[in-house]
Amino acid sequence: MSSFKMKRRVEEEKDIDITSFMNLMIVLVPVLLLSLTFTKVRVLDINLPELSGGQSAAELSQSQLDIRVDKNGFAVYFPTNTLLKKIPKTEDGGYNYLELSLVMRALKDKVADKKDATIVAAKYVNYQTLISTMDTVKSYKTTAAADLVEVELFPEISLGDKKR
Repeated sequence: MSSFKMKRRVEEEKDIDITSFMNLMIVLVPVLLLSLTFTKVRVLDINLPELSGGQSAAELSQSQLDIRVDKNGFAVYFPTNTLLKKIPKTEDGGYNYLELSLVMRALKDKVADKKDATIVAAKYVNYQTLISTMDTVKSYKTTAAADLVEVELFPEISLGDKKR
């Protein structure tokens, strides 16, 4: 039998060339950072109506506050199905949040212990209108002792949809 001898080559260790990768990162990182959109995330607590009543129907009908939003503007009902105020849209076609806020303040003066309200929106009412209505019904900003403070109106908001 013959013996085979294998020669081993001594190879030098090669460095990994990462120059192209570093160039890519130098360009990619600033582009990704500049393309981020910075948004303010807010969480609104919403109370959905219960399926089984926690209060009796008589108590609920006496204290139900509804703010209905449709193509004509706002309609405030208090107590249930009693029109308190109809607020038409402004001349430029926008919703009149200032007048809604004034109506909510006057109502809060009458029923100070009430905290819940239901916003009933038509299907075509857009999301921003709904959020702005919720913010208006929930609280308003005023100045007290040279500071801007937020005064609570009806913070417990429920949502509903208008049938047609």
